[in-house]
Amino acid sequence: MKTTFKTEGQNYVMTFEGRLDTSATTQTDKDMQRLYDCEGHDIILDCHGLEFISSSGLRLFLRLLKQAKSKGSQVCLTGLTNDLRKVFDETGFTHLFKVV
Repeated sequence: MKTTFKTEGQNYVMTFEGRLDTSATTQTDKDMQRLYDCEGHDIILDCHGLEFISSSGLRLFLRLLKQAKSKGSQVCLTGLTNDLRKVFDETGFTHLFKVV
């Protein structure tokens, strides 16, 4: 699992590449720390390179969403493949996140 962080204007962008499974969540959680401290910035999670997400990966996204909302920020998902969109639809996450 590889993550890349950058800023685009006032937005924080994190790109995910590979499989966000249980073995990758500890490091990914550390990589996402900048996003948890997002006050004043909206967040874009770029999933173009994300091949798979497990329930533990979904929990990371949900934790981020809760923290961002508490700070007045939005979280947007982009680049979901058909398979990932199905997972997000089935878990109800497409109703929680802004998906583009």
